[in-house]
Amino acid sequence: MESSPSKTRTYFARWALLPTGWQRDVRIEVRTDGTFGHIQAGHDPATTETIDQRVGTVICGMVNLHSHAFQRAMAGLTERGGPSTDSFWTWREVMYRFLAELSPDDVEAIAAQLYVELLKGGFTGIVEFHYLHRDPSGALYQNPAELAQRIVSAAEHSGIGLTLLVSLYQQGGFAAAALQPRQQRFYLSDDEFAQILTELHHRRPPGVQVGIAPHSLRAVTPDALHRAITLHTQLAPRAPIHLHIAEQPAEVSDCQSWSQRRPMDWLMDECSVDERFCLIHATHGQPAELVRVAERGAVIGLCPSTEANLGDGIFAATDYQAAGGRFGIGTDSHVGTSALDELRLLEYSQRLRHGRRNVLSPGEGVSTGTYLWQQAAQGGAQAAAQPTGVLQPGARADLVVLDEADPSLYGRSGAALLDSAVFGPGRQVISDVMCAGRWVVRDRRHFAEDAISARFAEVMRRLAR
Repeated sequence: MESSPSKTRTYFARWALLPTGWQRDVRIEVRTDGTFGHIQAGHDPATTETIDQRVGTVICGMVNLHSHAFQRAMAGLTERGGPSTDSFWTWREVMYRFLAELSPDDVEAIAAQLYVELLKGGFTGIVEFHYLHRDPSGALYQNPAELAQRIVSAAEHSGIGLTLLVSLYQQGGFAAAALQPRQQRFYLSDDEFAQILTELHHRRPPGVQVGIAPHSLRAVTPDALHRAITLHTQLAPRAPIHLHIAEQPAEVSDCQSWSQRRPMDWLMDECSVDERFCLIHATHGQPAELVRVAERGAVIGLCPSTEANLGDGIFAATDYQAAGGRFGIGTDSHVGTSALDELRLLEYSQRLRHGRRNVLSPGEGVSTGTYLWQQAAQGGAQAAAQPTGVLQPGARADLVVLDEADPSLYGRSGAALLDSAVFGPGRQVISDVMCAGRWVVRDRRHFAEDAISARFAEVMRRLAR
């Protein structure tokens, strides 16, 4: 990875996706602080001005707004036939058995490997929904923030931008059901949660954002939820608040039995939901609930590959889109690590649901791939509370370079090229990735890939024994 540049660098893009749309011959300045400077379309490449590099076709970086990094190590290990009711809940039992073996070193190694893969997949930022706090016996580490700080280290080693969410997980179901023994690694008391959150806020490295993640309505009491939001608001009034919601029909049914309301309605009624909030999945939200979310300016976090893998269902994207709702994408359990693939799955799920094509394109002749990339990038940036997701002066200098030399992109330019990247047959069409002004992926190779992958391989061999 390049060290911080000692001078402003200038790049020339044949095509660039700017807030105004696709533009040709774009001059892009990257400042020494890792942000974009002046960006000029229609620049004459024949001028005598020095250009540090020509980069072909570029788009803004994408934030992955939902990650449980440790689950990357179990991806593919649950694909055997189970009972007729095999679902998220049976998958969760495998996850519990797997995480019982993980040490802090393992957590860091797995996260670093994942972040390398995500960078190569076009994600320049990660929102880590971090709910693994205790050791396998259920005791806190000597440093209560040990595992959270391992996530910070993994992000630093990989070069990805990080928003770290401290999760609160205190009960095993609605109506204060007790935690199962296998859930003890997730538990924090209110005081422990406050200690870890306060420490991370005060000691976070530059560029790292800290937020909170009450795991779900089933995992916290209403009082605990309100206390967590109040504390968090005192520490950082604009920092993000995420939670899983309406992912499974059983969760919706249990919430109705407990409160006589569906989970998203309960949240809208009982909490001051605003732009800080990101509601993860919302798969079984009804149209009226989705309108309420859109009116509050919150983001819904969609994880198409994980939701498909778990058989969760199909999100009502057209209803939410009609309400003007904001969304972003994440990879959750990391059975997929490509931003392009997540967008493809999002659109394809809607085509299967509605029996037509280009469902999420907002108008005749509008590029579906361009629309999805821009909307998800902006929603992800909001959910992460990070200044990214757009190519404009002052934003974090995150760039994704699409490889025009890939056969699936031959003869394409601008919107047609991005549509081909999302929906065409090429699956490795990203050649270079910049994060905060530094090239972290060059010619499809991450700068620390060998060392990080070797460490990950050691962990996986031990876990397989």
